[in-house]
Amino acid sequence: MPRNLYRYTIIAALGGLLFGFDTAVINGALPFFRDFFQLNKTMEGWAVSSAIVGCIIGAIAIGKPADLYGRRYMLKIMAILFLVSAIGTGLAPNISIFIIFRIIGGIAVGGASVLSPMYISEIAPAAYRGRLTITFQLALVVGILVAFATDLALIATGPNNWRWMFISEAIPATSFLGLLFFVNQSPRWLVKMGRFEEAKDVLRQLVGAETSNQLLEEIKHSIDKEVVDHIRFLFKKPYLRLVIIGFLVGMFNQFTGIAVVMIYSSDIFRAAGFGTNSAILQTVIVGFTNLTFTLIAMTVIDKIGRKVMLLTGSIGMSIFLGLFSCIFFYNIGGFAPLVVMILFVACFAFSQGAVVWVLFSEMFPNNIRARGSSIGSFSHWIFYALLLFLFPVVQKSFKTNEGIGYVFAFFAVVTFISYFFFKKYIIETKGKSLEKLESETLSTAKNN
Repeated sequence: MPRNLYRYTIIAALGGLLFGFDTAVINGALPFFRDFFQLNKTMEGWAVSSAIVGCIIGAIAIGKPADLYGRRYMLKIMAILFLVSAIGTGLAPNISIFIIFRIIGGIAVGGASVLSPMYISEIAPAAYRGRLTITFQLALVVGILVAFATDLALIATGPNNWRWMFISEAIPATSFLGLLFFVNQSPRWLVKMGRFEEAKDVLRQLVGAETSNQLLEEIKHSIDKEVVDHIRFLFKKPYLRLVIIGFLVGMFNQFTGIAVVMIYSSDIFRAAGFGTNSAILQTVIVGFTNLTFTLIAMTVIDKIGRKVMLLTGSIGMSIFLGLFSCIFFYNIGGFAPLVVMILFVACFAFSQGAVVWVLFSEMFPNNIRARGSSIGSFSHWIFYALLLFLFPVVQKSFKTNEGIGYVFAFFAVVTFISYFFFKKYIIETKGKSLEKLESETLSTAKNN
């Protein structure tokens, strides 16, 4: 594999690391800035969730600029927003300024969730595209762990420790911005812009001189300038079907309940009867499980394929989500909650956790990839926000822990339904060029 391909992939994947860092760093800082700003419960919730508003805006708004100015250029803008957010939240004199900069950081997260995996998929040869695009998810998981470690390292730095926690994000953000000057534009975007010689040079660096000419011609033939320039084609055949599928993929991804597990796991373990220290320790174990099975998925995705992983994961997650609901219905204690949650997270990390961002970057044709990926990511974030808001509401509506049981029973049913959705509507993308995939997906869409 060409050295440039590795370098470009790792640099683009740093967008995922910042995604994970930005969303997780607030966990350790929360008790300290809550006391500093003397927040009530309502303002505390808004301070934490305000970034999600930015994520939704960033995800849905990034598609058109990515087509106009290129993936690399917009990644630079996201890096700047990460940097501005890190410094702004760290230096915020009041909660209003703090929230404004959290929203700016959220916009960067939403934008990066579209741009980084899309850029990687557009530079990667078909044989390696799966494992290279998963690098984004791997970086995201690493970013979460780095944020937790940074919070722990800075906790003893005095009354302004929470400021240093947020400002620390400036280091990876600055590194990301600087390194982006050493990668080329996406060859597929260059073809869209009619810059064929530049595209050919980039392809030569990425796939070698022997296949670059043929691939360049395939990309040229896949581009329809009118479709690229007008959003109305997203809502017409054959593209509308793909847009709806992408939206539903994002929905099913969140209805596994993974966001609830990752954000509220400590509360869930406490509800299951564990002490606070034990609950936090088990949350860390869940995080390492996520990382471990993401690494495993990375090694096999280009061998067994995306669809097989999605189907296998859907069955596994359905089983363990159902068992987890039973734990709360029948008050089963001991280590059962931890074991079942670890098995659920393992199934998620191996399947949807690894595959969804790859799928968003592959399933849409060259003409609509940026906007289609944007809609898929928007769906991911809008349902993420909805579930994080509704979970504590549902939980508190029951006097016992049955509320948690009903929530996870719902997740189990929807995840089981997703098996049939993936089986019918997802085309296997393993080992196929983006242009060959485009031909298959458009042919299917036209006939349905």
